[in-house]
Amino acid sequence: MKNALALLCLVSVLILAVIFSHPVQAQDTSVTALSLSIEGPLTPALAEYLERGLSAALQEDAELVILQLNTPGGAVELMTRMVEAIRSSPVPVVVYVAPRGAIAGSAGTVITLAGHLSAMAPETAIGAASPVGSSGEDIGETMEAKVKEILKAQIRSLTEGRLSPEAIALAEDTVEKATAVSAGEALQIGLIGFIAEDIPDLLRQIDGQTVITADGERTLSTAYVQVEEFSLTLIEELLTMLTNPNIVFLLLTIGVQAILIEISSPGGWVAGFLGVISLSLAAYGLGILPVNWFGLIFIGTAFVLFFLEVKAPTHGALSAAGVASFIAGALLLFNSSNTPSFFRVSVPLVVVMGVLTAGVFFLAVRLAIRAQRIPARMGMSSMVGRTGRVRAPISRHQPGKVHLASELWTAELTEDSPPVEEGDEVEVTAVNGLRLTVRKKTQA
Repeated sequence: MKNALALLCLVSVLILAVIFSHPVQAQDTSVTALSLSIEGPLTPALAEYLERGLSAALQEDAELVILQLNTPGGAVELMTRMVEAIRSSPVPVVVYVAPRGAIAGSAGTVITLAGHLSAMAPETAIGAASPVGSSGEDIGETMEAKVKEILKAQIRSLTEGRLSPEAIALAEDTVEKATAVSAGEALQIGLIGFIAEDIPDLLRQIDGQTVITADGERTLSTAYVQVEEFSLTLIEELLTMLTNPNIVFLLLTIGVQAILIEISSPGGWVAGFLGVISLSLAAYGLGILPVNWFGLIFIGTAFVLFFLEVKAPTHGALSAAGVASFIAGALLLFNSSNTPSFFRVSVPLVVVMGVLTAGVFFLAVRLAIRAQRIPARMGMSSMVGRTGRVRAPISRHQPGKVHLASELWTAELTEDSPPVEEGDEVEVTAVNGLRLTVRKKTQA
């Protein structure tokens, strides 16, 4: 009897240990899903972001990756790179076209179909995947036919065995006929699997779905999954921002203006440095965006006209021509007959920048004319008494350089002046031809 009682107690303790051990294990092992967000035209930075997110999901043993997509499209090369990353991922990828009002246009259509599961939010659209050239232009009948056939073959390879024949036909029509459909139409035909209000709703709907990844068949368990946001890095955000046509246009305008200011008033470095940085950043965007080179030529011509107006004032004639050339160039910069609207510069921004640019150069011209009208007191003798700043050290027997009146002058010291170093202030005591005689300015 005692042995039976002891055995019963032992069994009870073991049962209780098993029961109370399960909650502890549940707390230690949480199921996660990584949420990525791609918004705007496809860029190399966004492709890198997707690859980095899929790698992180694999390292964290995530249940799935949710790729929230809102894109008008992008280059075929970038689309192919992103499709390859999704299809080779051991972690299931659910492509979710969201939020309301979002689109999966052009290359975004193929990326949506590449997902192991595809979903859309209400009031979204998908389609219009006809190919265009890298600058938004028609690519010629022969090349267009080849690219279309490649895209349709890629769509078939992504959808065969997963979608109905009607859905596959519609997917091919997005390439052949630039067809686009709403979320409801896409669901009805079977192009996508779900319409979800938000990510929690999406997770409830896909719970228990079976998908085939690069590692084989996998059943999703998303009822209690914890969603973690996977954000862009600072560099990725910067590079993505630099593919915004309006940002590139602003950087290009600021950069050229700063360079011209540096050329007009040499001796400083701030304007030149700002110009080089701005143009370097703009060059990245120009290398990604579909540039109409005629627009760039018009903008360059405008700044040449502005510069000539400053150097040889024509009472506004060159400036007026420059403004017209600037506005025309800005409107053409990312614009051709088939360029999507998201690649075009905002018209109000063009007008504002045109007025501001003209204002800057009109002010420069006015100051130049005013300077020409100031009567010379005694020619070069008017320099006497003025203060300049040393750019190259000057000693008793070694002339140096002084920055004065927006120009660099060769200068020598007076007999009673101590040597001066770069950055010191000096006072002009005499002018001999194009050489100044200076002495170190004493502090009051």
